[in-house]
Amino acid sequence: MTKKIALFLAVLTVLAAASCRATKTTVAPELASSDEALYKEGEIYLKKDPERARLYFRQVIDSFPKSFYAQRAKLAIADSYYNEGDEGNMILAASEYREFISLYPYSPSASYAQFRIALSFFDKTLKPGRDQAKTVQALAEFKKVLNAYPLSEEAKPCREKILECEERLAEHTFAIGLHYFRGEAYKAAAARLNEILTNYPLFSGMDKIYYYLGETYFLWPKPDQSGPFFTKLVSDFPKSPFAVKAQARLKEISALPKPKAEKK
Repeated sequence: MTKKIALFLAVLTVLAAASCRATKTTVAPELASSDEALYKEGEIYLKKDPERARLYFRQVIDSFPKSFYAQRAKLAIADSYYNEGDEGNMILAASEYREFISLYPYSPSASYAQFRIALSFFDKTLKPGRDQAKTVQALAEFKKVLNAYPLSEEAKPCREKILECEERLAEHTFAIGLHYFRGEAYKAAAARLNEILTNYPLFSGMDKIYYYLGETYFLWPKPDQSGPFFTKLVSDFPKSPFAVKAQARLKEISALPKPKAEKK
């Protein structure tokens, strides 16, 4: 709750600052009559005074809503918030990008706007072991790019970011599963580790997932369910540091007495 309040206050601060700037800056009449002049004036101030630049861009949108420059101005406003980089401005950037897509769904820049929405979350993600809410949000937004704009320029980098998100989420889930494993909460450990197999099949550390799943079931004890994971580890990752341990476990499992068949 404290985090949400802090974010809300940060956004209010950004909006208040923008409002103050807007009341102090007036647009010259010779600029107000031209969408191109207003837009170019905004570009001049974009780096040195983004708040003032946004004033000119908004004037383009308000005065010339159907203009070619209105689209560019809307995107420039979103980019200006994104480039400031802090969490409050990232929230505003994502909001502006969403509005752009809503207003101009068939624009060639719609895929770029959706990609930037995803990046606004991705850029604020935390390392595995900490809250992964933004990683989950970023992953969902990256997938929207592929679903809606599969042939866009953003599709390739988007796929790379999806893999990064999934890698981070898998590592985070593994850390939780390992915690349960070490605490001998084998049912909970198995649930977490199996979640990785289902949701993140391209995880780079899959050898350790197979090993700890095998160990989890072996120590539960459900040795009959552990064998397939050890076998998969040895066959798919023969050079893994876990492979030798898996082979030793398979020998132990083969030496165990076979369960008697139930009488009918």
